[in-house]
Amino acid sequence: MNKLEINSAIFENIKHIDKYGKEYWKARELQEVLGYEKWDNFFKVIKQAMIACQISNVDTNEQFPEVGKLSINVNGGKRTIIDYHLTRYACYLIAQNGDSRKKQLHFPI
Repeated sequence: MNKLEINSAIFENIKHIDKYGKEYWKARELQEVLGYEKWDNFFKVIKQAMIACQISNVDTNEQFPEVGKLSINVNGGKRTIIDYHLTRYACYLIAQNGDSRKKQLHFPI
């Protein structure tokens, strides 16, 4: 198995299927796979990808639907944080707009 096949397999392993049979990827899981340690840095890439999506005349709400995710703090407190259910196209745009120095971005989506 070559490097591209391994990276593609990792990408496919984090894919989810909704109740309608539609595939999606959680942004916070994709963040880890693509090697972004901080959400703020990855969120900037998501925003750039959304702009690219708008320029392509594709509805960003369909490609990047925002969802809430429950997060538990160190002290046990709970809060809702932003996440996205990304389409394959949204993942492609994120990879295209990400930091090209990251080796994780060099795989076909």
